[in-house]
Amino acid sequence: METADVLIIIDMQKGVCHYEDQTISHFEHIVSRINDRISAYASEEKPVIFIQHTDEYLEKGTEKWEVLSELNQNQSEYFIEKKHPNAFYQTELKDVLDKLDAKILEICGAETQYCVDSTVKFAHGLGYSIIMEKGLHTSWDNEWMQAEETAQFYEMIWKDTFVTFI
Repeated sequence: METADVLIIIDMQKGVCHYEDQTISHFEHIVSRINDRISAYASEEKPVIFIQHTDEYLEKGTEKWEVLSELNQNQSEYFIEKKHPNAFYQTELKDVLDKLDAKILEICGAETQYCVDSTVKFAHGLGYSIIMEKGLHTSWDNEWMQAEETAQFYEMIWKDTFVTFI
């Protein structure tokens, strides 16, 4: 499967993917496929960037803030903290991507309608090409849609305008 210049994994943190006794939609599938993508990037010696959201709930240094232990983090030398849904807003992400001379990004992670969507659209606005594996982003069910419907809805919006699906 095709790879980009960089793999960006958004908010796959313990406190984002687990809440009380519940787990985010398609958890095992998402974790397995993200690990497959990490392996693909490692085999091509391409960088992997983990984005970690920080706020009052996801306090830096706490267990909730940590990247999921199920994900292979050994392949990554980049961990970027953010305080806004857009991973570029007041972070060093663009500087890191410039240093890596990245033009094409692969984005995956959580939550579809918040941090993934914000980052996809902002990256597009900055001129990056974005690729994504269908369904390699996740969310929680809400009062309007099931998580799977949310994913499909956003994929319809992103397709051919913001994202090329692989």
